[in-house]
Amino acid sequence: MSVPIRPSRRPNIVFVFADQMRAEATGYAGNPDVRTPNLDALAEEGVVFTNAVASCPVCTPYRACLLTGRYPLSTGIFVNDVRLGEGEVTIAKVLRAEGYDTAYIGKWHLDGPERSGFTPPGPRRQGFDFWAVGNCTHRYFHSIYYRDTPEPLFWEGYDAHAQTDLAIEYIYSHGQERPFCLFLSWGPPHNPYRDVPAEYLALYNPADLCIRPNVPNPDREALAGYYAHITALDEDLGRIVAALEETGQSEDTLLVFTSDHGDMLGSQGVWRKQWPWDESVLVPLIMRYPALQGVPRVEPTPIGTVDLMPTLLGLAGVAIPETVEGTDLSGLLFGVPGPRPRSAFIMSIAPFCECLGPEWRGVRTERYTYVETRQGPWLLYDNLADPYQLRNLVDDDRYRALHKELQGELQTWLERTGDEFLPAEAYRQRWGLIVDEQNAVPYTE
Repeated sequence: MSVPIRPSRRPNIVFVFADQMRAEATGYAGNPDVRTPNLDALAEEGVVFTNAVASCPVCTPYRACLLTGRYPLSTGIFVNDVRLGEGEVTIAKVLRAEGYDTAYIGKWHLDGPERSGFTPPGPRRQGFDFWAVGNCTHRYFHSIYYRDTPEPLFWEGYDAHAQTDLAIEYIYSHGQERPFCLFLSWGPPHNPYRDVPAEYLALYNPADLCIRPNVPNPDREALAGYYAHITALDEDLGRIVAALEETGQSEDTLLVFTSDHGDMLGSQGVWRKQWPWDESVLVPLIMRYPALQGVPRVEPTPIGTVDLMPTLLGLAGVAIPETVEGTDLSGLLFGVPGPRPRSAFIMSIAPFCECLGPEWRGVRTERYTYVETRQGPWLLYDNLADPYQLRNLVDDDRYRALHKELQGELQTWLERTGDEFLPAEAYRQRWGLIVDEQNAVPYTE
């Protein structure tokens, strides 16, 4: 196989991610209801990763994994509303040192418990220079954000639209002489599900929606709102794609779309995230880099959140820091020999709020999900034969050999990452975290 010739100019990187958008909620993934024409078109042009998982499926831990390429027990970020350490080596710091302009627009959720607080210029911005950020909010109209002074600003209208407007301005004003790295972080489709412009809600009649067979008590109104948010975001993604084309930057821009985690939406009788089922851990992931990627295709190799930072650096031809624990899977994008992990490591270290269940660790392969709690084996699914994960095979003697094999795979991950799989309280004490009655770090809006 011939090795693609790397372009002489390093690529721009536009990394767009939603909050709480699960992998199956796209047209290209086969969902019969949700309208995502721009995502579907991007999937036809790029590489679709069908086994992309959130290493730790909840907001702040995901973002720390994403920026550092490190697991939660290495950064101490395993619950929400904890500040990422200023000494962490992040993708923005690395790229800035390599001559990139860096920008972050939208939801941050890495600056501690003051969700409406100001993050001043300096180390707490983790290497991002251009800054238009609210730490965390799920008010999707006229929500608060900051630039470089403590004076609060407010997005005009539906904040994802306004954030996209600013991202497009940035694209038009950058990238001609120096490459840029732009992160655009949208708050939807995270609940509240109905807090979305009326024209998108009007697209979905709750009574007409298909309900997944693993949902015992469906909330059709919530599902309609969830899809309405996604269609709004899809429209915004289309505008990003158009801006890259209009500025002549599509060919040499690595465009990524993904989400921080999914949403159970009633599957298995539970809601939100932090759960090990696919609705929670499996996320959409599309990468398009026309100058290097080769032919568009579907890629089934498991990829976790911690693999994204080194993979992006690999695609940019930038050396990967020694601190990184994830794997550079850039070879998958253009089909050359390289690492092809058998599984991705998934976890919930200290469950809180909507998921006051047990601590768990697991692996997701191309075909199987295997999960343990501290009490022992919990879940084993054949995701090809049972895509809705309705048949738990963990106690089925016919799968004893597979069970043992996946148990060994999980043990390898625990040893590789130095994860002792202790009770949640042990890790909270180790990192000095004080939590409330829901095991969450108290925060202020």
